[in-house]
Amino acid sequence: MACLGLFLSEYLTHAQSSDTSIETNQIPQDATPAPSNVPGFQFPMIDSDHRAYFRVVAPEAKSVSVSLPGAHVTKDDDGVWNIVTGPLAPGFHYYTLNVDGVTVCDPASESYFGTSKTSSGIEVPSPQEDFYLPKDVPHGDIRAHYYRAKTTGKIRRCFVYTPPDYDTNFTARYPVLYLQHGMGEDARGWSDQGCAGLILDNLIAEGKAKPMLVVMDDGGITPGAMSGPRKGHTPMFWDKFGQIFIADIVPMIDSTYRTIPDREHRAMAGLSLGGTQTMEITQAHLDEFAYIGVFSAPFGFPQVPDGFNGLLGDPAAFAKQVKVLFLSYGEAGDLARRGTQTFHQELEHAGINHVYYESPGTAHEWQTWRRSLYQFAPLLFQNP
Repeated sequence: MACLGLFLSEYLTHAQSSDTSIETNQIPQDATPAPSNVPGFQFPMIDSDHRAYFRVVAPEAKSVSVSLPGAHVTKDDDGVWNIVTGPLAPGFHYYTLNVDGVTVCDPASESYFGTSKTSSGIEVPSPQEDFYLPKDVPHGDIRAHYYRAKTTGKIRRCFVYTPPDYDTNFTARYPVLYLQHGMGEDARGWSDQGCAGLILDNLIAEGKAKPMLVVMDDGGITPGAMSGPRKGHTPMFWDKFGQIFIADIVPMIDSTYRTIPDREHRAMAGLSLGGTQTMEITQAHLDEFAYIGVFSAPFGFPQVPDGFNGLLGDPAAFAKQVKVLFLSYGEAGDLARRGTQTFHQELEHAGINHVYYESPGTAHEWQTWRRSLYQFAPLLFQNP
């Protein structure tokens, strides 16, 4: 542990330095510090081809690596390990450093809870996209809300986005979007990694989305590992969230915040396994929700025509009940691609109205889900 502490101390000193002796053939002149760096740190850097550059001082180490694709590692005579990755897709990526078999977070980057543990995160800029970046517009708040769940007797925490005028327009009441994270993440995911608050701020400022509350709670899908589709009706650990959601979370939000407490003003969406939870909960409680968003769900799609209590066999009845059914995935290798495409094709064949979106150039990752929220939110509560 003493050696690891020395390594981290050296790395912090080196990464924070604005060393002008960096050889231009190693670090392109157009490379700049990643937006996700801890303030004042130069590394990691990202160039215009979206390659990331790391410099790690560990002269006694036998091996150093980074858990990002296409990484090439060299060690110079001063004991500095130089790492360059392959081109990374724009957006957010989890990663860790590994030094002689010890996996650690990068002390020069911000850390996030994801992949069922705390990991470093690197943000790769997307020159053509700014919908999730802070702009000079009115901003809402994201509030940490603690409450006691009657179904479990435990204290829980959710995060609630309130739109910019919530604390000034006291006569206004608002629709609600319940937004779920994915496997191995928690209620912080959408606000921290997903930039949900900034996305809503920008959409509302541009008049593209209605002011709304966004509730982000812990879906209980951190423990265990994704084990694939269930057989029959065998419960899995994530099913427990459904009871808490309906019995505790929705009533608590309606009694605490100025909501419009009916199904016409209530939406639910989720990413990855949170998308599977969304489908299960909304099917079982269609009297509570009129808008449904499923981003990169790996499995759990309803059967056509039997799903939604037979509504998938009756296009007119389904359209009357569900104002928006939104399906999305990343077209560049998303593990949800096959299931989403198949369900989309079955819905088309059955004449079921829905919205289908493929995120270009991204896979099962946060940029896909940021884009999905950006596409989904403007569809909500427009014709209640």
